[in-house]
Amino acid sequence: MQKPNMAVTGDETAATGDMPTYQIRAPTALPQGVVMAASPGSLHSPQQLAEEATRKRELRLMKNREAAKECRRRKKEYVKCLESRVAVLEVQNKKLIEELETLKDICSPKTD
Repeated sequence: MQKPNMAVTGDETAATGDMPTYQIRAPTALPQGVVMAASPGSLHSPQQLAEEATRKRELRLMKNREAAKECRRRKKEYVKCLESRVAVLEVQNKKLIEELETLKDICSPKTD
């Protein structure tokens, strides 16, 4: 089944074939009370932009403070762990030195 050809009059173009073609015209003036949206950046005044920048800076500084606090906490924990390990190794080293001295005394010939 074939669709009939449509003819469009006036400023609109004529359509031939199966698909009609239309011309879209923008209105010359907007009705009263209709506001066209502009880009988001142009909707803010310089004062609003400054406040937004200040808010973003404060948020960034707050996050940075929290991150620094967490970093210091992890570093303290790491240092405590190292100090504990040093203490354990010092005790172990002292015991091994004492054991070595004992074995030397046992194995060395006695000269009196």
